[in-house]
Amino acid sequence: MMGMQLAPAQLFYDFCLDDHVPADHLLRRIDRFLDLESVRTALKPFYSSIGRPSVDPELMMRMLIVGDCMGLRSERRLCEEVHLNLAYHWFCRLGLDGNVPDHSTFSRNRHGRFRQSDILRHLFETVVERCLAEGLVGGEGLAVDASLIAADTNKQRSIPGDAWRAQDHGANAHRAVQEYLATLDDAAFGAASEVTPKFVSPSDPAAQWTGAYKGHAFFAYATNYLIDTQHAIILDVEATRAIRQAEVGAARTMLGRTAERFGLKPQHLAADSAYGSAKNLAWLVKTRQTAPHIPVIDKADRTDSTLSRVDFVYDPEQDHYTCPGGKRLVQYRRNFTTPRTGVTKDGVRFYRAKQSDCQSCELKPRCCPNTPRRRVPRDLDEDARDVARALAGTPAFKRSRHHRKKIEMLFAHLKRILKLARLRLLGPNGARDEFLLAATAQNLRRLAKLRPMPGFAGVGA
Repeated sequence: MMGMQLAPAQLFYDFCLDDHVPADHLLRRIDRFLDLESVRTALKPFYSSIGRPSVDPELMMRMLIVGDCMGLRSERRLCEEVHLNLAYHWFCRLGLDGNVPDHSTFSRNRHGRFRQSDILRHLFETVVERCLAEGLVGGEGLAVDASLIAADTNKQRSIPGDAWRAQDHGANAHRAVQEYLATLDDAAFGAASEVTPKFVSPSDPAAQWTGAYKGHAFFAYATNYLIDTQHAIILDVEATRAIRQAEVGAARTMLGRTAERFGLKPQHLAADSAYGSAKNLAWLVKTRQTAPHIPVIDKADRTDSTLSRVDFVYDPEQDHYTCPGGKRLVQYRRNFTTPRTGVTKDGVRFYRAKQSDCQSCELKPRCCPNTPRRRVPRDLDEDARDVARALAGTPAFKRSRHHRKKIEMLFAHLKRILKLARLRLLGPNGARDEFLLAATAQNLRRLAKLRPMPGFAGVGA
């Protein structure tokens, strides 16, 4: 006999929301580590003391966390899912009959009090502090890297780079343009490079036209992560233009901010060769006293089987090089009335051999076959580069290079699991907001995985 389900005609129901959220649900595991009382305190000066009560800022923060943890990229979709999902209702403290705010509430607060108070960074740092309290941050070894995130722009509506001028846009420009104009002196955006980009998006001029992936070029921002290599906890995040100069500058900003905010001063920093310039290595070695586990950018090395600079021995006391043939290479061989530094605008000094020594040397075909004499460049910060070269063969360097892969895994998780492969908001502030929220979600998921609830050890996050 075929059965038929009938709705029970009950007048009262005994229903507890907490009983219907699984004990191992991700949001239940995250909720243990989330304390938003400081968020409410930080936002209080930005609310009026009179008028109607606003939407609870803690509710909005919890909803945003749900959206980023669950990969809900649209705030309209987020409001719908929170309305329908019992676990989301429980996490947002809405009970059964709580009202879900309209999606426009997020836009109004984002462009207003959220950015005025920098509350999203405050939220991110609150979660980092919890990671520190849980013992998940060692602080001895850090890693830094950047990844490109596509901007919400259309190539078909872009214009040539030399056709866009800042002086043509005033107070009537839309928000993303005004934000870019406000960052023209910022090393992460306007002042990052003097090179005119090939294309500019009029709707989001801060987005960088880039072909870094060797495929189709696109407009993008760069999200920069500074992580602790012990458990891959994100210690800081910064939004920049998608160019190397801005990414290297962001690494300095994040290291300084982490030291000031959390008192973390790493013994070594791991990064790829994009961070291996002489200037950056000198800053790490001399200013930060941090060992650079970074491959050195060295354009003086030769690949045509001729002698490279490493075959020449430098004497720091006498300030000269000695070639494999035993001859000296110096900057100048005579005195000048006005002393010369011999330093080029790029911060390089050149040491030259005597032409007569090179012409009679049997090593000339292997040393300088196409020039009358050999010339060896030396950067002003070559001593810092030597420190990085000396570290390159050590076991500690190899370990940190292996641990640096954790930051690549975080970027893969960001794009594939959290679905942040393309930005939804425009402008530098929009990119910063999305990157901060995503990094907060990743740290919370990491906390939930590494500090599981009793009886649920090993549950993935």
